[in-house]
Amino acid sequence: MADEDDRGTEELVSHLVATSGLERHDAARVVDEVVAFFSETPDAFVRRRHRELQRDGLANPEIFARVARELAGRPVAAPRLSERQIRRLVYG
Repeated sequence: MADEDDRGTEELVSHLVATSGLERHDAARVVDEVVAFFSETPDAFVRRRHRELQRDGLANPEIFARVARELAGRPVAAPRLSERQIRRLVYG
């Protein structure tokens, strides 16, 4: 499976080089950053977003609803979580 992932990554890097004017090393760095960003587990995403939104002054009911919407819209499939499941991820 790693070979398939490497091939897909190389194809994406080549596509970025061809379409964006980026140098190969810059395109590879961008791809690595995007892959790392979307490799975040749903649990880690929920906890991170809760902290960020709490710092912005949002209340938990608004935070839980927003996090649920954000999870549903992520390009990498994440399981649908109820507000209760999100709350449990945050508070244990």
